[in-house]
Amino acid sequence: MRLKKLRYRSKLNCMPSYDVVEREWKIKVNANECGMNLPPMVEDRVMGRLSRIAFNRYPNEDLEQLMEAIASNYGLQKENVLIGNGSSEIIEKLFFAFGGRNLTIAYPQPSFSMYHIYAQAAEARSVVIELNPEDYSLDVRQFIQKVNDSKAALAVVCNPNNPTGNALTIEQIEDIAQHTSCALLIDEAYVEFYGQSAACLLKKYPKLLVARTFSKAYGLAAIRCGYLLGDKAVIDMVKKTFMPYHMDVLTLVTADTVFQMRDEYVPRIQQMIAERNRMTEQYKTLPGFTVYPSQTNFILVRCDLAAELNEALAAKGIGVRCFGNSAGLEDCIRISMGTREENDAVFAAIKAFAESEGQK
Repeated sequence: MRLKKLRYRSKLNCMPSYDVVEREWKIKVNANECGMNLPPMVEDRVMGRLSRIAFNRYPNEDLEQLMEAIASNYGLQKENVLIGNGSSEIIEKLFFAFGGRNLTIAYPQPSFSMYHIYAQAAEARSVVIELNPEDYSLDVRQFIQKVNDSKAALAVVCNPNNPTGNALTIEQIEDIAQHTSCALLIDEAYVEFYGQSAACLLKKYPKLLVARTFSKAYGLAAIRCGYLLGDKAVIDMVKKTFMPYHMDVLTLVTADTVFQMRDEYVPRIQQMIAERNRMTEQYKTLPGFTVYPSQTNFILVRCDLAAELNEALAAKGIGVRCFGNSAGLEDCIRISMGTREENDAVFAAIKAFAESEGQK
């Protein structure tokens, strides 16, 4: 029986998709994940708490507990915290809260590719501010001007930026907050690898919002948990875009345990930073490679044969992120930091490719 023509939402067929299809990699450094699972002590505590969950109850108490723990860490109240399924869901809901027809959302490019998709889903107009093509720096004065000229309802800055790896200073972020009037979201998915959070500005600028995630530095990509910090009035409005009980107990208990034991992750984060710095210097030695400074857990490199390199790595079972002909990222490859052994193996494969091409 043939399916009759169905009526979908207008322009849904024009929506771009975010490709999450994966294959089995010997070394997987393509998604900015943490290369290590839970620390043993944290895993024991998580499993112990999960074994005592009341599966027949809604997750009210667990949600409140995590909100209070996060708020206390930042000197805030739980009303200043909103929990979501990863910072990605939080950003999506922010785009719905501040988006819609005749409303504008401004953000730099290249940056997190989902900003464009979320803006389209919210039927908001996007104003894109291009980064400097030489070093991917953001012209703060130009950003402020375009945000104001477009009368944007929301401005977004990913800091440090994905996929370029660079970051604005707190002074630059305050400059933007001081000279714009719209809501300002600082997406801090990678801030643990940078060490400078805009959360220190929250009490001074009520329109400022800070999004954080457990997926990167804390290796909890599997459970999908993030949080938003902001003024109570703004949090209350954004909360209206979420469904009741949108967070599950398994996620909340795991995230709460990890947050309480976050000191256990300090050596790991320092190790990832050290590996990023070490590998940055290694990649700089390769002829024909441009290596961009990074304040994250990944490195962005550019080479003329990026597509061929990507294929050669894939043939060896190594997964990296190749951007192909994406605007502003032509011939760029992003390499997440894995374990030291994985990083050395990836570099050896890339070095062998570069040397073989140099001999042709």
